[in-house]
Amino acid sequence: MALKAGIVGLPNVGKSTLFNALTSAKALAANYPFATKDPNVGIITVPDPRLDKLAELVNPQKVQPTTIEIVDIAGLIKGASQGEGLGNQFLANIREVDAIVHVVRCFDEGNVVHVDGNVDPVRDKETIDTELLLKDIETVEKQVDRFKRQAKSNNKEDLRNLEISQKILAHLEDEKPARAIELDEAGQALLKEMFLLTAKPILYVCNVEEDAVNDGNEHSERFKAAVAGEPAEVILVSAAIEADIAELETKEERLEFLNDMGLDEPGVNRVIRATYKLLNLITYFTAGVKEVRAWTIQDGWKAPQAAGVIHTDFEKGFIRAEVIKYNDYVSLGSEQAVKEAGKMAVEGKEYVVTDGDVMHFRFNV
Repeated sequence: MALKAGIVGLPNVGKSTLFNALTSAKALAANYPFATKDPNVGIITVPDPRLDKLAELVNPQKVQPTTIEIVDIAGLIKGASQGEGLGNQFLANIREVDAIVHVVRCFDEGNVVHVDGNVDPVRDKETIDTELLLKDIETVEKQVDRFKRQAKSNNKEDLRNLEISQKILAHLEDEKPARAIELDEAGQALLKEMFLLTAKPILYVCNVEEDAVNDGNEHSERFKAAVAGEPAEVILVSAAIEADIAELETKEERLEFLNDMGLDEPGVNRVIRATYKLLNLITYFTAGVKEVRAWTIQDGWKAPQAAGVIHTDFEKGFIRAEVIKYNDYVSLGSEQAVKEAGKMAVEGKEYVVTDGDVMHFRFNV
């Protein structure tokens, strides 16, 4: 899967620190604006306890988790849509990702400068929203002008496209993101072709102090209230804690650290799973003595498409899929036990894969 998410936010909100913790990379994280100029790209392992459980049951030679790609994009400031700061670069980079992880600063720390002088996550969000909206308005205005010229011929499709694009423009000018507009199937298709920045699905990450990571603080509560009407999840993370966890060498050390902090798991795990969901991705598994592996596919894919992720020949020569539901595999303890219980299904080309399916493909090329 080539889908990727981009981490965005104003300078000095903790984007690069979070990116380093997510990827265990070492992007420059510094206390001055534009520490990140070129986008850093990282591959993130998706934590999935189901994979661990299957590996425990099968005891394979190798365990292979699934991954997603994430990009740490340069900080944005007011005027980015007009090229201020690194605006042109920021907007070009964000256009290339499939979903947005928007980090907002919800911590008070005098030693970490804020580009606007004080901490206000709602204002910070509005700054980025405005710049993305302005760029999208510019894009759609050009589309409206194009469709107006084409519609002079009274072609039905051109007239319909003009009507849709004008509706999208009015929605944006009302300071609403494109992702929130209601359109029919033809409208959604046209919207997709426009590659609008505000059409991308979004996840908000509130970067809080260590003692606020469980219950939040005044800043995060005000931010949650401000985005309550949006179709977006809000996650609380302390990038400082995540950075400390990432530096620990062993699993035992990390678990001890989490226990001391009163946490069940690293915050980055929740961010990764939420990003995976944001990209509309699901996981299926293959399980054998050589390897137990997680595979990433788009939600709604049929069995041949899922097989093609392993190898294109699997899709071309697809015959059938042998499918075991994860819960059946775990409750019965082995593939053989599942077969004996009559719980393994044989599915054809129209089978829509569900999250957690354990699959084996039959093919012929």
